[in-house]
Amino acid sequence: MDKFLYLDNAATTKTAPEVVEAMIPYFTENYGNPSSVYSFAAKNKDAVNRQREIIAGALGAAPNEIYFTAGGTEADNWALKATAEAYGNKGRHIITTKIEHHAILHSAQYLERQGFEVTYLDVDENGKVRPEDVEAAIRPDTILISVMYANNEIGTIEPIQEIGKIAHEKGILFHTDAVQAFGQIPINVDECHIDMLSASGHKLNGPKGIGFLYIRKGVKIRSFIHGGAQERRRRAGTENVPGIVGLGKAVERAVRTMEERTKKERELRDYLIGRVLEEIPYTRLNGDREQRLPNNANFSFRFIEGESLLIMLDMKGICGSSGSACTSGSLDPSHVLLAIGLPHEIAHGSLRLTLNEEFEKEDMDYVVETLKEIVKNLRSMSPLYEDFMKKQNR
Repeated sequence: MDKFLYLDNAATTKTAPEVVEAMIPYFTENYGNPSSVYSFAAKNKDAVNRQREIIAGALGAAPNEIYFTAGGTEADNWALKATAEAYGNKGRHIITTKIEHHAILHSAQYLERQGFEVTYLDVDENGKVRPEDVEAAIRPDTILISVMYANNEIGTIEPIQEIGKIAHEKGILFHTDAVQAFGQIPINVDECHIDMLSASGHKLNGPKGIGFLYIRKGVKIRSFIHGGAQERRRRAGTENVPGIVGLGKAVERAVRTMEERTKKERELRDYLIGRVLEEIPYTRLNGDREQRLPNNANFSFRFIEGESLLIMLDMKGICGSSGSACTSGSLDPSHVLLAIGLPHEIAHGSLRLTLNEEFEKEDMDYVVETLKEIVKNLRSMSPLYEDFMKKQNR
């Protein structure tokens, strides 16, 4: 294989060299437990708090509002389940959407089994939640609204500021899963009236196994993980100091490079989208054309199976995805694509390509030419495509 193009950066990203370099001393030299009282360990406590300041600065938050977790999934679970526990006496209704990550959807389903009611909002054909639908779904017993900042599959950026304003005016807590958006687009928790926000290190060139939950001061949720007094008694367990340092360095890098990095990604993304839509017939772009993550392109190719497409792309050195990495073993079509109105047979032929700043225009040309060849070959073996073309030629 002469060519290797990793176009699945929504699933995970390569850990940046400067992030690895920052982490190494905390494995081998500065290995003290931050909860210990001696000076050797106190240095690590200081290091953890420095990363808290960096992350808070990226969000317009206060450092004591950042709580480290093992990743975005834990943060999502914490936000929903702890809110339900803490505010269940006030109400037992939660609002979310049909296109959330399964960390939210499965947590919501768990809460339904505990007697809570959940409203799953529809989205439009581009995957966008209508703020007026959020407002219409609010009931006197609504305690939480959770809407993702940007969709992990189709890249659509949601109207978070408008939704947050509605929640704020109604006195309802507002959580957003920002795992895909954080580090890719600017986020300010005050401007968007966000009470809780989830993020993960490995989506922005940081290490795996580390993330955080932003909890606005005054939100009365309690621990999700029990067993110690770490994270100001809200998240038990010895701090993952190397991971936290790596996350802080990755956030610092993401903020520093965001403008230039995402400008390049947008240009390449739009070039890729333009060529694919123009040169491969019976193809559609999934997600909003303008309000989408800088590095996301998601297509549906009629008359082919996404799994076959991924296998043949892999043989050509291209890594892509048919949807969320967390459901890649499933044979069911993407719940996101079904929610935007695609029929099963078209949803099955989807491909998500997510870029990084290392790509160049000639890489996109290689992807397009490879896609054209593979799609043509797969369609030539499809009875559905054959029948369709016969009808077209009558």
